[in-house]
Amino acid sequence: MTEAEFKQFLDVFITPRFPDGLTLLTGLGQFFGSEGPVQERSFLLILLYPDKALGESSKKIEEIREQYKHQFNQGSVLRSDRCCERVGF
Repeated sequence: MTEAEFKQFLDVFITPRFPDGLTLLTGLGQFFGSEGPVQERSFLLILLYPDKALGESSKKIEEIREQYKHQFNQGSVLRSDRCCERVGF
């Protein structure tokens, strides 16, 4: 995937679902494929939302994950949820 393709994915599928903001980190990921270790560019998306939006936000996150797997031919997309004790800005 090119940087332009990911930018379009961000603009079309992620930002409209979380317009209040997000954090995106990029890095190098690695997994063990059928022919040994495979390295590829990876993205870590951090989304913060109020507790009252948990159900709707979870649905939106799943939509993003499914579209990403389909569009970029990925076997899986990791999701990790952890509630924050307290966040302030």
